[in-house]
Amino acid sequence: MDEERETLQRIVSTLVNKNDEIHNFIDMLNHTISNVQVNSSNAISELDEEFDGLYSVLHEMKGSMASTIQQEEARKIQALQDQLSQCSRALESSEELLELAVQSLDIKNPVELIEAARQIKDSVTVASAFRLSLKPKVSDSMTHMMVDFALEKRMLQAVKFLPVPKAPEIDVAACLVADNCITISWRMPEEDSRIDHFVLEYRKTNFDGLPRLKGEQHWELVDYIKATQYTLSGLRFDTKYMNLRVQACNKAVAGEYSDPVTLETKAFVFSLDSTSSHLNLKVEDTYVEWDPTGGKGQEKIKGKENKNSGQNPLLKSNRSNTASPKRSTNSPRASARGSRDRFAGESYTVLGQLSFYNASSKALLHTFRAKFAQPLLPGFMIWCGGLTVMTGLQVPSAVKTLQKSENGLGGSTSSLNNVA
Repeated sequence: MDEERETLQRIVSTLVNKNDEIHNFIDMLNHTISNVQVNSSNAISELDEEFDGLYSVLHEMKGSMASTIQQEEARKIQALQDQLSQCSRALESSEELLELAVQSLDIKNPVELIEAARQIKDSVTVASAFRLSLKPKVSDSMTHMMVDFALEKRMLQAVKFLPVPKAPEIDVAACLVADNCITISWRMPEEDSRIDHFVLEYRKTNFDGLPRLKGEQHWELVDYIKATQYTLSGLRFDTKYMNLRVQACNKAVAGEYSDPVTLETKAFVFSLDSTSSHLNLKVEDTYVEWDPTGGKGQEKIKGKENKNSGQNPLLKSNRSNTASPKRSTNSPRASARGSRDRFAGESYTVLGQLSFYNASSKALLHTFRAKFAQPLLPGFMIWCGGLTVMTGLQVPSAVKTLQKSENGLGGSTSSLNNVA
């Protein structure tokens, strides 16, 4: 009966998970349909803008060329009108000479006839009518102001949608998650010399597999990446996974995004081992406090500093009413922390698990070659002040250390720092 119930429970859990995945996929499909409609409307708007821009250029060119034709027309008309005025004046002068010559033919006196003929001859010699060019200075042709758009028409008829870059392919094997950095690599499915840059988008998530719509954060964008690799640094891995996707762009259009990949970003939580600390160290999740009462909840008794000893009040035996921090195997607290008994007297030590690496090169600095029956952990001793640990990782834990003097006035605070 129990076995069948357990089997049925697994089936129910599987169906719930599958239904949740289908619901999320349906939401994604509806969201994609909405995006298709919005993006299609945007594409039509951009097309209208391009053609409106082309119309504007053509209209401007038409106005400029029409103005040039009108200027040529005015120039030719002015030249012809000037020539027409000269011809009219020459004709008027010539007609006067003609009339005078005709009248002179009726003169009977030979002397008067000879004088009249001489005057008319001199006038004809200098007459403007005989210096005129009887050919128009300009032609009436305007063929040199015609245009031929045959080539441009063929070019416009050949206009097509720009080739959209193909979606990049993320090389999961080449991606790396280290400390608080993610290095993502990708490649194009085929060579494309028109690619100008890439766009990387990423977001944090607590789900593996395909991205989900519900409960997701917005995509963060990194634009104008020239290489096929990029490192996101200074991250805080407060979620379990990271969704990433890449798109290629040419000068005018962006391609489809790559299939999103989900990289596991396990957060390294630096912690202090409360079961290994000295009895007089009160270790909580986010801080360490020196407790001279041994954590028994008694009122802290102010001691009097021995000014002649030259010792730090944390490290010397109190010579007032405060007892020295000694172990008592009969104490319930001590029995509950059996692993702490290896730290006796005034060794105010607490252990956090840690490997030592070079923060810049990520190279391992030291490896212990000896064999130990138990795990080997580095120890930190709180001594005359605060404790600062540079983890170099993305999830810091604060460590608060309170230094108590015998008069109760001293104190200091330190924390674990995040180093990118």
